[in-house]
Amino acid sequence: MNEGRQGCASGLVVVAAAVALAVFLLRPLLDHGTEDVQAAPQPTVTQTKPGKPSGRRPGVVNIDTEQGFRMIRAAGTGIVLDASGLVLTNNHVIQGATSIKGTDTDNHRTYTARVIGYDKSGDIALIKLATSTRLKTAVIGDSTKVSEGDLVTAVGNAGGKGGNPTVVTGAVTALEQEITASDSTDGSSERLTGLIETNAPIQPGDSGGPLLNTSGQVIGMNTAASSGFRMNHTGGHRGYAITSARAIEVVRQIQRGQTTATIHIGPTAMLGVQVRTPTTKSGGRANGAYIASTLSGTPAETAGLRPGTTIIALDDQPVDSPGTLTDLLLRHRPGDTVRLTLTTPTGNQTVTPLTLADGPPQ
Repeated sequence: MNEGRQGCASGLVVVAAAVALAVFLLRPLLDHGTEDVQAAPQPTVTQTKPGKPSGRRPGVVNIDTEQGFRMIRAAGTGIVLDASGLVLTNNHVIQGATSIKGTDTDNHRTYTARVIGYDKSGDIALIKLATSTRLKTAVIGDSTKVSEGDLVTAVGNAGGKGGNPTVVTGAVTALEQEITASDSTDGSSERLTGLIETNAPIQPGDSGGPLLNTSGQVIGMNTAASSGFRMNHTGGHRGYAITSARAIEVVRQIQRGQTTATIHIGPTAMLGVQVRTPTTKSGGRANGAYIASTLSGTPAETAGLRPGTTIIALDDQPVDSPGTLTDLLLRHRPGDTVRLTLTTPTGNQTVTPLTLADGPPQ
């Protein structure tokens, strides 16, 4: 990805920025052509409700991020929930971001944004555009009334090109779908459930954008796969959307300040290591989070953590994988002191106290 604007970069990189490791689930930008509206493949199911594709509706934001620890840019889409600038998007759109900007596609103004909270396992995030007022909002529909065969419209920042959103149409091909979003870098994966499947040609950059019914109401939030972050599901390539009911449920929890095992609210703690799954001498997988490198100026470097060391516990809680380390760190805040249990390359165990810093979202 050598484009000037590098969006949704492929692969999930565990960078222990943002909570001791920053897991970047981003999509590569693709050339989407010059058309704003594309014809969708013919539905393969019988249409159950009359109507026409809704076309573009208000309340769409183009999101651009910078990932300072990786020196790349990324792009995605968001949905305006209220006039003051609360925006719903996919977590992978803002994951690892050290800077976030949102451009409202109705007034064409660009705002800086901050993360309010996110659900990493559900790929849902809530951000706030600063100093924004009187924005046009999307209309949230009832996703429980969606049926197979319904005509739908997907709107988004396809290819990360910015400007007016791209609009594509299609039909709902299945409901209550489950997919495994897997990373080819470290073998980690997330299971996304209850999804709407559609044949609308959703592309990288559309992630976080609205899936609309024929009345122009948001019934889902689109998500897209990439070369490094793959969504595996039987039946060939399809587009998938998180239901509006599930997304709004998480948004309400975040607004109430309701932290859970999967929902993180507020600043994210950072350790400052790049980690991967350790291997045995025979080449098999081992338990722990193997430190591949440390980031300059971070708590990990200050504490003297070295590449080749494996983290096996945090505050006496076992760490059996990089994903477990992420989950444990998401329970903490910047400024917290934690105890890391480490195995050195020679096999010795040591315990190191470390104070977590402020990092990008996970």
